[in-house]
Amino acid sequence: MVAAASAAAPPHVLLSNSRSLSNLYSFQLRAFDSSSSRGLLSGNNAALRTKARTGNGVRCATVGTAEEAETKKKKGVYEIQTLTTWLLQQEKSGVIDAELTIVLSSISMACKQIASLVQRAGISNLTGIQGAVNVQGEDQKKLDVVSNEVFSNCLKSSGRTGIIASEEEDVPVAVEESYSGNYIVVFDPLDGSSNIDAAVSTGSIFGIYSPNDECLADIGDDPNLGSSEQRCVVNVCQPGSNLLAAGYCMYSSSIIFVLTIGTGVYAFTLDPMYGEFVLTQQKIQIPRAGKIYAFNEGNYLLWDDKLKKYIDDLKDPGPSGKPYSARYIGSLVGDFHRTLLYGGIYGYPRDKKSKNGKLRLLYECAPMSFIVEQAGGKGSDGHQRILDIQPTEIHQRVPLYIGSVEEVEKLEKYLA
Repeated sequence: MVAAASAAAPPHVLLSNSRSLSNLYSFQLRAFDSSSSRGLLSGNNAALRTKARTGNGVRCATVGTAEEAETKKKKGVYEIQTLTTWLLQQEKSGVIDAELTIVLSSISMACKQIASLVQRAGISNLTGIQGAVNVQGEDQKKLDVVSNEVFSNCLKSSGRTGIIASEEEDVPVAVEESYSGNYIVVFDPLDGSSNIDAAVSTGSIFGIYSPNDECLADIGDDPNLGSSEQRCVVNVCQPGSNLLAAGYCMYSSSIIFVLTIGTGVYAFTLDPMYGEFVLTQQKIQIPRAGKIYAFNEGNYLLWDDKLKKYIDDLKDPGPSGKPYSARYIGSLVGDFHRTLLYGGIYGYPRDKKSKNGKLRLLYECAPMSFIVEQAGGKGSDGHQRILDIQPTEIHQRVPLYIGSVEEVEKLEKYLA
């Protein structure tokens, strides 16, 4: 009867309904496999079941399954998750509150602006030195100053930050436009800016601490904090294990925003088509060991003998016949991001010229150590966990060794 009905139908009906017929066969074949439908199959249905077991029937079912799989595949291509929707999901789940969501959104906006500035630096005449020197005695690049202003303005306009502390500012700044939240945000607006003129990877680093109303009560109208208020900020920021969130944005061939809110490490890539950060990696885990080290060996002769011994042993091929590979960009964000993905170790040690190294505890070492620990790695000053160090001043410097657990522990044994 099915054959007769098909012969009686006009050809154009068969063509226009070919997909419907495929879906019909697919549906019927699923029905045959269902135990609840077996009692309904009789007469012509039984004949169809017999045909379904033949080669033609199987081919029909295969077409339907492949079509469904293709539909799902196409659907998945457009199922993107932006940083904004991800943050809202975390808020809905109770992992973060609405104020922290706004702060993180404002930081992502600052990163988008800085990314645009970095990409147009040569065109917009933003390369070169500004002519000023920051509190660390370093020459400020033009983009250092502009990036610091962009970061500060975005945080102030969010209305959810109480104090912001930047590597480029002499002292922390109290935010007058705070409506609620009062989070304390520390940041390095443009890490690796010495590479800007050569278009090498740079980045922004940030950390967020919980609000503390006691520290904000007596600030008054002066936005620049005095010594007592600075000590108060230090107390709030200690130790790094108190961080609520930390992250960095790397400006390279892709603009990558890496974030942790204490539930793992997530990476978002800026999609220029949408102008949005899109989730590209979830729950990043650093390898437990690696064969890459990143140290500025130009300072080798200034290092401690124990550290020299460690580096010399990394270069020794040993029984495997293959030494460690040296990779050093000169940008903490760039070197760290590679280490996070491939494993190994990054180090900026103390030396005869810089007794405590050159990296800042609050703006660089603590946020990066929080991220690496969330990814299963380790951050150390060579003797103790970075996140356990209690700051004594805003711009305090510490040595940093960060990366795979086994590699950092190996170095600690050399330095013990």
